[in-house]
Amino acid sequence: MVHGLIKYELFGQELWITTTHVSVLIVMAVLLIFAVAANRRIKRAEEIPGGFQNVVELIVEMLDKMVEGSMGKYAGKFVNYISALFLFIFVSNISGLFGLRPPTADYGVTLPLGLITFGIIQYNNIKYNKVGAFTGLFQPLPLLFPINLIGEIAVPFSLSLRLFGNILSGTVMMSLIYQLLTKFAVGWPGILHIYFDVFSGAIQTYVFCMLTMTYIANARGDA
Repeated sequence: MVHGLIKYELFGQELWITTTHVSVLIVMAVLLIFAVAANRRIKRAEEIPGGFQNVVELIVEMLDKMVEGSMGKYAGKFVNYISALFLFIFVSNISGLFGLRPPTADYGVTLPLGLITFGIIQYNNIKYNKVGAFTGLFQPLPLLFPINLIGEIAVPFSLSLRLFGNILSGTVMMSLIYQLLTKFAVGWPGILHIYFDVFSGAIQTYVFCMLTMTYIANARGDA
């Protein structure tokens, strides 16, 4: 379902600009425009906020509370990353409502998100636990080292596959409905869009961010 749009060569290799690349660029453009508009609005904030300022403050407060509730005293250091992650994934998940193929229905998008999170987890683990980050793999018994190692390596894949699988399944279901019930798919598929795009998209965004915060907090320990 990912279609090539523009073909080009790089170092002798044939590469394609696909629908996923276009969708990601559109999502990034929407978030960038929203961020610039929000920044200008907040700089000229009114004592009695209007509609757009209310929306911006509501989003910021919601994300601040979510991160603080999960990470406690660490929240200030990670709120920007978690907020950016939350907004990107959520907008990507609901982009199907606007005719785009959700970028998160492509494993080439969700895997990098998992790897970035994995890098942050391991950085904090090594920074705050020093040698304990490595010796912990041999706990509670040295014999369990292979299992502990696999458990660590599996983190980015479990995060990315969970998000990818859920969004892809919704995308495939809606595609089948429109293709098989062409003449009858009028109006009522909107109810399914509410579930697959909005409800499921929001749930998967929340799950990804909550797991990210939990892994990072566990890696830092009591630092």
